[in-house]
Amino acid sequence: MPGFVDEAQLHVKGGDGGAGAVAFRREAHVDKGGPDGGDGGKGGDVWLVADRNVASLYGFRDHPHRRAGNGTHGSGKGRHGRSGEDLIVPVPEGTVVRDLDRQVIADLSGEGDRWLAAAGGQGGKGNARFLSNRRRAPAFAEQGEVGVEAWYDLELKLMADVALVGFPNAGKSTLISRISAARPKIADYPFTTLQPNLGVVRFDDAEYVVADIPGLIEGASEGRGLGHQFLRHIERARVLVVLIDLAGSEGRTPAEQQRILLDELGDYQPELLARPRIVVGSRSDLSGGQSDDGWQGPRLSAVTGDGLQPLLGEMATLVSRARAELPRPVSFAVHRPVPAGIVVQRDMSGDWVVLGRQAERAVALSTLTDVEALAFAQNRLKSLGVDRALARAGAREGDRVHIGSFQFDYSED
Repeated sequence: MPGFVDEAQLHVKGGDGGAGAVAFRREAHVDKGGPDGGDGGKGGDVWLVADRNVASLYGFRDHPHRRAGNGTHGSGKGRHGRSGEDLIVPVPEGTVVRDLDRQVIADLSGEGDRWLAAAGGQGGKGNARFLSNRRRAPAFAEQGEVGVEAWYDLELKLMADVALVGFPNAGKSTLISRISAARPKIADYPFTTLQPNLGVVRFDDAEYVVADIPGLIEGASEGRGLGHQFLRHIERARVLVVLIDLAGSEGRTPAEQQRILLDELGDYQPELLARPRIVVGSRSDLSGGQSDDGWQGPRLSAVTGDGLQPLLGEMATLVSRARAELPRPVSFAVHRPVPAGIVVQRDMSGDWVVLGRQAERAVALSTLTDVEALAFAQNRLKSLGVDRALARAGAREGDRVHIGSFQFDYSED
């Protein structure tokens, strides 16, 4: 049975654009037919889409690669290539996308939220596009653009109404198994739960989702005991239920347990302490009684059912109130567009590199050995200001310059 996976890497590749065609009209009784090469098709895009029917990132664990379809090449008689098919990649609600520097790129928090992970390359122009009064028979066309390729880190933060928080063996798994159809592993040793479990609870007319968060330990906010991996699943919960083990957790008193748990939540994310919360003593059937454990708050036994109905009712009330007061999380994307215009920089070998989509397209022709094609590329680069940008950057006669896959020696004239 597939396990729960809340971290994964994803490699995406947009489809490559098709190349434009070099063709000329050749028909009987048509003298000097002009160029009629069609354009190449655009490559497909890769989209990440939040889908509530996807429960975890398990599908990316062993198969991280996703690629959209390529565009097809253009052909004669003005026939354009077919565009590549877009690829829709479903991810769970609450998926956070980070780049390899751990910066947040997108947060897909709700059903239907979508983000463009890799754009497909534009198709190349056929030679018919380069016809002009001065250029009557262009024998060149554009190559298609290569699709965007990137690696991302995916991280899942569960979307739950209620999060159960407590020390290991505080009775969280027993509680969620009692109030929902969830069937987590239950045993009498610490860290029985190593992954979050979700359960749907129905109480009267209310319905809400409860998450059983693996047990926290002191120092969890600093990452001890996989603390960060567990704590992040609490971030989106509307209501917190803090379970205090009345049977004693490693000899800690109920007051000490409450202090440590709240301190860990506050140290990890201070705003968690402002969330509506219920603090309840659990496993009351194993404690020696109220006079022995010193706990004055509400008490619960998930095994016998004592205190269960009042807890469910209070949870339903707080969830309903929180849903009314808190707006739905808004998805966002921090776009990293290709810088507009031309950027000139020097690489480790000392060569000059010209960056910019327009400059790269200017030299992405089918052949630069053709005199007309070379003249066209030079004019486009000049109009884009590449020569001025190289001069300002300090390029000297004979320096090697790279633009996309094309390279040449710089000349001041």
